Amino acid sequence: MAETILDPPFTSPDLTLIRAQASDIPSIQLMVNAAYEKYIPRIGKPPAPMTAGYTTLLTTHDVFILRATQFPVGALVLHHDPDSDAIKVENLVVDPNAQGRGYGKVLMRYAEDFARSRGCSALELYTNVKMFENLGLYLKMGFVETGRREEDGFERVFFRKELE
Repeated sequence: MAETILDPPFTSPDLTLIRAQASDIPSIQLMVNAAYEKYIPRIGKPPAPMTAGYTTLLTTHDVFILRATQFPVGALVLHHDPDSDAIKVENLVVDPNAQGRGYGKVLMRYAEDFARSRGCSALELYTNVKMFENLGLYLKMGFVETGRREEDGFERVFFRKELE
């Protein structure tokens, strides 16, 4: 019988972070749409997170929702390929009305804890080259740019962060 790997603990006096359920999908989609719609004019089409099938992702990825006093303020979508030493951060989103309060850092720290709990030594992610605000943000968070290429019709910048 396969060993069950528990999610790392999350403790905060005023925040909860739990695995998302089907009932959370509308809230996640609203946050994603609100956070990413500003990029449509730059990219020329909706960014990939806006068209992702979050209901399906619940069965194929590790999806978490962050709440402050029961209100959704962020979400995190992670993926672990067993052949990789890294967890992929497929999406990290903070509701625009809740940005600037450190929720993104909370979610990224949890992604790091999740990676360690799975025996992984790194996080990997990508962003669109036209989401230039993210490029500097990820560098400040300790990520290193590993490449740029077109993928699925988007110009993407790939990053990796080695975990300590």
